Amino acid sequence: MKPTDAAVPPELPEQATAPPPATAGPLSARNLPAPEKLGAGWKTYADPGGAEAGFLGNNTWTRKRDPHQAAFEALPSGCSGAPVTGSLPVPQHALAGTYRTADALPATALLLRFANSTNAKAYYDGYHARMTACGTGGDLSVKQLWSDDTATAATRTYAGAESYVDISTLQGATVALLATTSPHPESQSPWAQSVIPTLKSTIDTQ
Repeated sequence: MKPTDAAVPPELPEQATAPPPATAGPLSARNLPAPEKLGAGWKTYADPGGAEAGFLGNNTWTRKRDPHQAAFEALPSGCSGAPVTGSLPVPQHALAGTYRTADALPATALLLRFANSTNAKAYYDGYHARMTACGTGGDLSVKQLWSDDTATAATRTYAGAESYVDISTLQGATVALLATTSPHPESQSPWAQSVIPTLKSTIDTQ
């Protein structure tokens, strides 16, 4: 039966026996920003994957993901704040792209392409509501940097672990989530705002 709620965890996928494709339906590397558009010294990175990562590397920097799994795993978990409930649309396609920053820190972009713009907005709004309600002090702490109707930036910090800058944006039928590891995520607000036009210019093209 086809999954209908991205807020519900999917069944555990079977162990990967082959590398994932580099494209996902209409989504390909051309829907993701070129690394130099995200920052000086940024590079694409071919993730080798492995047993711990749960996928086999495909010798390129983009890979198809299971849409339900990708949409569910993107939602915050381990929050101390009041949980947000309600179903979320499942995207039709999901594509991940991996980068390295100028400081050789990992960054990942995830594109979720939905059946239509209404579903994309419903997922974006649900994602944003969950991030806003997450709060601080749990296994995961989220702090909002800024937000508008179609773009948001926040910091995501795991207890005793690394911190990320999370950018989310909506364009047409596509939601893009860009996360980069940062030792000083609170100072990345201007950078986050600067890359939104670049994301919006590519993510929803056919």
